[in-house]
Amino acid sequence: MKQLTKAEEEIMQILWNLKKATVKEILDEMPNPQPAYNTVSTIIRILEDKGIVDYEKVGKSHYYYPLLEKSTYSNQNISKLVENYFQGSFKNLVSFFVKENDLSIKELESIIKEIDKK
Repeated sequence: MKQLTKAEEEIMQILWNLKKATVKEILDEMPNPQPAYNTVSTIIRILEDKGIVDYEKVGKSHYYYPLLEKSTYSNQNISKLVENYFQGSFKNLVSFFVKENDLSIKELESIIKEIDKK
């Protein structure tokens, strides 16, 4: 899968949340200062060309929806992060967060419980 740009990812976050939306509805969800309508429309078309977004035409409106699930994209990005920055080791990733973010014992126990479920 191709990597999304920051602008593409911002739009995808909105689409994942809304499930289906017009360009105007996506634009309405964006923080100020909002980009131009044409900018959002162009990014949507790029996402469509990449096979990440499709649309349904209702009257004169196009309702865009994601073809890529958020969980799939998240998993791919986390795997890439672990590979690129933690030598492919999730242990190194967890160790980094323990050291850098001062995780509590309660948080660590919660992580261990999640791992045990697998």
